[in-house]
Amino acid sequence: MRRTPVIASRVLSERCGRQVFLKCENLQRTGSFKPRGAYYRISRLSPDEGARGVVAASAGNHAQGVAWAASELGISSTVFMPDGAPLPKVAATRAYGADVRFAGDSVDDALVAAHEFADRTGAVLIHPFDHADIVSGQGTVGLEILEQIPDVATIVVPTGGGGLIAGIAAAVAAVRPEVRVVGVQAEQAAAWPASLAAGAPVPLDGMSTMADGIAVGRPGEVPFRHVSTQVDRIVTVTEEELSRAVLLCLERAKLVVEPAGAAAVAALATGMPTEPGPVCAVLSGGNVDPLLVTHLVTHGLRAAGRYLGVTVTIPDRPGGLVAMLEIVRDAGASVVDVIHSRTAGTLDLDEVEVFLTAETRGPQHRRELLDALVAAGYRTQVTT
Repeated sequence: MRRTPVIASRVLSERCGRQVFLKCENLQRTGSFKPRGAYYRISRLSPDEGARGVVAASAGNHAQGVAWAASELGISSTVFMPDGAPLPKVAATRAYGADVRFAGDSVDDALVAAHEFADRTGAVLIHPFDHADIVSGQGTVGLEILEQIPDVATIVVPTGGGGLIAGIAAAVAAVRPEVRVVGVQAEQAAAWPASLAAGAPVPLDGMSTMADGIAVGRPGEVPFRHVSTQVDRIVTVTEEELSRAVLLCLERAKLVVEPAGAAAVAALATGMPTEPGPVCAVLSGGNVDPLLVTHLVTHGLRAAGRYLGVTVTIPDRPGGLVAMLEIVRDAGASVVDVIHSRTAGTLDLDEVEVFLTAETRGPQHRRELLDALVAAGYRTQVTT
């Protein structure tokens, strides 16, 4: 495993009014923090357990972490993945040495198959977060942060099942208990707030988030014991905030980070209050399908006010479209796409509807372009 770097983030430091650093677990072996816990868990197996091999269920980061760790330790691994698992993650898991098998449409289905395989063959099931050794292995992230940022005051951590934040919190509490640890969840997959309020892990009824790496419907029992006593608080971020954070990492830090991995950045970028002193945001992973990157960047640009999608009604006469586009030009915006339509049912005979997508410099510039179109007498309706 690598001792991953810590880099300063000027843009986040300016927004938070204090020094902010990024702990780059997206640059870890296999592209996420997962090998830390997987390696420690597998390394502690007895010779008899190791001879039987290990099995896991995952659609991504845990699969690759287990496959790499098992190969490094000379142990065979089988990983069950859902049928719809992204092909790059399937290929990477195989490349790290695992026997990949497909089962069902979800990770839950794959986990059932992994349990059945373990019962049938004696292979040891490596859980992604709910085991003391997994938590201990992930805790090395916290120890590295304390060494790399000796005066760190707050550590902000993407949070799903809880293995990473529990490990960091336990390690930090043992060395510097005054350091605050804050968890970040996707708003549409936030199982921790209700669980902490109930005093025990509580399952969610459903989840819908782009941050699949932290979309866990029920916190783990082992992590819960640490999080409930050693974590300062859990906050949530929206899908738009996640997409803007991915874009910020790409543009300003030149780092490819998956939505789950950017959750801590999303919280800080939207003004999450922190105590005085340096802050460290953990970038927990960077495994994202290249095709998805395009979608995420576009989504982030829209969320950041860098795109304007608007329907504009213009006169149906020669030069009508040119006149409207001149307003866009004079406002300093760039046209991305124009669709010209005469078929909308709400149009008069002398009108044309134009679907315009323009690139803008931010929310204020976006408003200025809209105001200019309205001031010119056009009817407008914002679509994105």
